[in-house]
Amino acid sequence: MFNKNLKLVLTAVIVLVAVWQFVEGNIGNGIFLLLLSGIFVFLYFKNEMILLAFLKLRKQDFDGANKYLDKIKDPHTALVPKQEGYYNYLKGIMLSQTNLTQAEKYLKKAVELGLNMDQDMAMAKLNLAGIAMSKNRKIEAEKLLIDAKKLDKQGMLKEQITMMKAQLKKGPQTQMRRY
Repeated sequence: MFNKNLKLVLTAVIVLVAVWQFVEGNIGNGIFLLLLSGIFVFLYFKNEMILLAFLKLRKQDFDGANKYLDKIKDPHTALVPKQEGYYNYLKGIMLSQTNLTQAEKYLKKAVELGLNMDQDMAMAKLNLAGIAMSKNRKIEAEKLLIDAKKLDKQGMLKEQITMMKAQLKKGPQTQMRRY
């Protein structure tokens, strides 16, 4: 993984070499170098380890996705804020299977930093609502569900949101009386 600042330096150097190639009359080399610099610009905004983690997550390979995320040593300095949001989002989703307290921390950080797509933000808030429900924080869960419903413009999470609202209306599960 390249540092985000190194990606910018490499881009600048490659663009300068491309300009030099244009001046020398090597148009093909200049065009190729400009396209090559575009790869580093793309990777500045979309971190390669996060992209690989998303691919692993699509295949339900949580361990593989976690290995790629663990390669990012210091997310605050290695990533731009939106990438850091997705880093925390992915960590939160994976931890929601095992450790709700840690998952809540990561998902709250992801919502705070922001995510590019409304659908991802809706999913993060839906997961936070589920965690709040499990910890008997009904008011917080209701607010998060309302936010998730507003962000879910395509209706992909409609079924999950209605199920969670129904569970909220039931209230906390009471134990059966023993006679």
